[in-house]
Amino acid sequence: MFLNETIIKGVGYVERFLRFPLEQIPLIAAVLLIAFTVHEFAHAYTAYKLGDSTAKDQGRLTLNPIHHLDPIGTLLIFIAGFGWARPVPVNRYHFKNPRLGGILVSLMGPLSNFLLAIIGTAILAFLIMSGIAASLPPLLIQFFNLFVYFNVLLFVFNLLPLPPLDGYRILEDLVPPSVRAKMTQYEQFGSLLFIILVITPLGRYTIHPIIYTVVPFFIKSLQNVFTMFL
Repeated sequence: MFLNETIIKGVGYVERFLRFPLEQIPLIAAVLLIAFTVHEFAHAYTAYKLGDSTAKDQGRLTLNPIHHLDPIGTLLIFIAGFGWARPVPVNRYHFKNPRLGGILVSLMGPLSNFLLAIIGTAILAFLIMSGIAASLPPLLIQFFNLFVYFNVLLFVFNLLPLPPLDGYRILEDLVPPSVRAKMTQYEQFGSLLFIILVITPLGRYTIHPIIYTVVPFFIKSLQNVFTMFL
């Protein structure tokens, strides 16, 4: 098994001031620096290719993390167990097909994290199956473990249909315009519900079961796929 059980349960440090073991924080910070930056860049790049230069005009079409990270949102990852990067500005009405364009832009953020997880799993599988991992510093192997875990986590979490997550934006563009108007009208209450679910024990009965079930499933599936080919 590539992923250590303590890493799989990383989000479960819900009763501590810091959500993760102190020794893992530098590695997690490095992982999130990459994951958040690529996620937001994917939004900006997709929007630009579809005809909306709003993000590019605001300097967001870059892989420089300084332009994407939100200091408070990043800090809360380690304290509260959730956080955010700076949202990429998108004007969907610049797309030839606003609904399809909106779906693609929203989807590409989570998909970019899943692609990173695939890359990380492939590297980790190669290192382990070839025996190279045994001669490498344990911290490097732990980095790839965390890299896979957090990118799968961001993929799954961001697809939840709750505002302001990407899954909610996708849902908005899938439903009829009349339903979208109603969703927009009550979005502030949905955002409040999301915050409540994240920061209160209610999350243990709603969001956590999804995360603890779906994230390990994807990680194990990726491991099995690369194990078969190496």
